[in-house]
Amino acid sequence: MAKPQTWRAKRTQFMHRVHARSVSRARPATGFVSQPEPRTIGHFARGRQLVAGNYLFAGSLTEAKNAIIWDIAKDNEVVAEELQGCAWLDDLAAVGDAKARVCAQKWVLEWITRFGNGRGLGWTPDLVGRRLIRWIQHGFFLLRGLEKDDSQAFYRSLAQQTIFLSRRWHTSAQGLPRFEALTGMIYAGLSLEGMEEHVAPAVKALARDCTQEIDDTGGIPTRNPEELLEVLTLLTWATAALKESGNQPPAAIAAAIARITPTLRALRHADGGLARFHGGGRGLDGRLDHALAAAGDRTRPSEDLHMGYARLNGGRTSIVIDAAIPPVGAASVNAHASTLSFEVTSGRRPLIVNCGSGKTFGEDWRRAGRATPSHSTLCIEGFSSSRLGAPSRSVTSRQEILDDVPTLVQAEFSSLHDGKRIELSHDGYRSTHGLTHARTLDLAIDGRGMVGDDLLTTLNETDKHRFERALDDTSLQGVPYALRFHLHPDVDATLDMGGAAVSMALKSGEIWILRHDGHAELALEPSVYLENGRLKPRPSQQVVLSGRTMAYATRVRWSLAKAQDTPEGVRDLVTDDPMDDYDN
Repeated sequence: MAKPQTWRAKRTQFMHRVHARSVSRARPATGFVSQPEPRTIGHFARGRQLVAGNYLFAGSLTEAKNAIIWDIAKDNEVVAEELQGCAWLDDLAAVGDAKARVCAQKWVLEWITRFGNGRGLGWTPDLVGRRLIRWIQHGFFLLRGLEKDDSQAFYRSLAQQTIFLSRRWHTSAQGLPRFEALTGMIYAGLSLEGMEEHVAPAVKALARDCTQEIDDTGGIPTRNPEELLEVLTLLTWATAALKESGNQPPAAIAAAIARITPTLRALRHADGGLARFHGGGRGLDGRLDHALAAAGDRTRPSEDLHMGYARLNGGRTSIVIDAAIPPVGAASVNAHASTLSFEVTSGRRPLIVNCGSGKTFGEDWRRAGRATPSHSTLCIEGFSSSRLGAPSRSVTSRQEILDDVPTLVQAEFSSLHDGKRIELSHDGYRSTHGLTHARTLDLAIDGRGMVGDDLLTTLNETDKHRFERALDDTSLQGVPYALRFHLHPDVDATLDMGGAAVSMALKSGEIWILRHDGHAELALEPSVYLENGRLKPRPSQQVVLSGRTMAYATRVRWSLAKAQDTPEGVRDLVTDDPMDDYDN
């Protein structure tokens, strides 16, 4: 389904096509001056599936042996955009044999035939930048054994796309799309004969965006951890390419990398994956480790907020909490109403999660994933802590931004004699119900237990009057609330102790027990785990503590702890099957 567009988006798209067609007459490059080393990490299993004719992109699976990749899911714009970036070349290069190379060559040459004159969705600065990086990094893989005419067509297309970027990069959206466009232009300018003049403007613009778009805490406006990882990856690629060609990267780029790396470490769970907030996923396998190693900065995160997230860790356990105001404006088109939600990982096993981004499963799943009930936090029935507002007026889409967000989110760290504590609050329900949500989380120093305290309370007379009106709307039956703990699909949960607790078994053999103070009703309910790259949402479970608040202050206390017979150290040798993408 095509995304609704503003008139600005339509005009921008029209101008992209005009420039794309005009560059088809541009003077071509004749070869590589130099070629940066391939730094992308492909997935061998996905590459084998592509060669076999199984195409899984953006949650859509097509089985068609010997098909041309551009014929896959033609009516699905999300799939088409993913294909146009050519990241699938990483997977084919990971296989690296003759069959994989033939597929890569055939599909790239077919792209030139079908889209090289400016047709198709692929002529936007971010997609062109992404595509140039892949074509250049895998250039030798693509050129081996090609006929002379095909090689010339390949170089000609690289040059045309580079010139297009030089004319249109400034129209890309701020943030990750701009970083993709500029890094692609740097790669092309350094690598291709006759394209050197485009390096300096791209480097200057990239340095400026590093200063303007990456804040003092190493964060970006979208607060999307996976996007931040992609930004760091692009900056390390650009830095390495400049150094390999004898150019010194600007200090602003190095400073941005130094700000980002400790933030990503703070957002990294004990299992090595990223916390899943505001549209981001865990990150591609190996990408985070590779980016941190390439950055060459070993600065550890401080005990403070990083990009608005708080981190608690002890022993084998990590907790990451959304502890700041959500993104607003154009930066919030993929943001979630997730304030004060958290994720818990024990060793290499996720335990408590957020449902994640449903954008690859259609608009209904995307909207559902953004709502507060899809996160591990407290919510008032029928309401999210932030509401979806009017569509963005950006030039790229008409997707809804977050509106009516919490205006005051507080977080305070403290130390306990046997662990760590964080006290949090947000006012996202104050305008609708007069209620402030306060949450306290304590984590034991050995990571074997945590205690939570969730409070809904009024703070002044105005809040009390507003709460009374909300109470009247329920015919004095109480304002319904639910405290949700979404579980990873690999967690096997059962009600225990006569319904007073929930036992949660991990594949590692660990057993965790969730108990509460008896002031709410405990239940196990269905949930879903929305994961990019999967064919469909994965079924899972959630623990729900529900009740009705009829007083000016309602408190729910709960605890999560390893069972006494869980060993101190666990040898977790169970591995996940990478081909689950095709089986589930």
